[in-house]
Amino acid sequence: MIVRNWMQTNPIVLTGDALLSEAKRIFSEANIHALPVVEDGRLRGLITRAGCLRAAHAALRTQDTDELNYFSNRVKVKDIMVRNPATIDADDTMEHCLQVGQEHGVGQLPVMDKGNVVGIISAIEMFSLAAHFLGAWEKRSGVTLAPIDLKPGTMGRIIDTVEAAGAEVHAIYPISAHDREAASAGRERKVIIRFHAANVAAVIEALAHAGYEVIEAVQAAAH
Repeated sequence: MIVRNWMQTNPIVLTGDALLSEAKRIFSEANIHALPVVEDGRLRGLITRAGCLRAAHAALRTQDTDELNYFSNRVKVKDIMVRNPATIDADDTMEHCLQVGQEHGVGQLPVMDKGNVVGIISAIEMFSLAAHFLGAWEKRSGVTLAPIDLKPGTMGRIIDTVEAAGAEVHAIYPISAHDREAASAGRERKVIIRFHAANVAAVIEALAHAGYEVIEAVQAAAH
């Protein structure tokens, strides 16, 4: 999965000299969470909805007319923007995007292509990606297996076991059992399986009989 296929395209951009009140208006009207700051075709910074609202609330708390006028007519985007923000390339993978967001502790990343800002990727798209993986809109049932040592053929045996119990497997993926450092030291992973089945209990019983411990299970609601 490539970032350019998930990003918000044609993002609204501002210059550093734009008034912060203008940014606040755009955030409200466009219902977006970040605006790249671009000057002379180059990315100079990023202003977020949260940062803008914090500045606005600070002015409103004082109830001072001079403070409110200063916020409305003097404070500029460049005064509170994040300079040199973390970015992602349009041709990077979504996996790399998630890593960058986690490493920098940010939920919005300008997307670059040959030095130009071509999009924004945010926590919204990341949540959407997770929802697709988990089949949030497809009413799938599912189980999670306790950490196991993944060896060649293990995933295939799990799929065969689930389908032999009458289920239709739609997705299977391993996740780290611990933090990244611990996970890198071994091959133990939890395994999440999403499927359609009339009887999840039968799937659980089949997995247990094959030696796999089910630590959680979800039965999709009937249509």
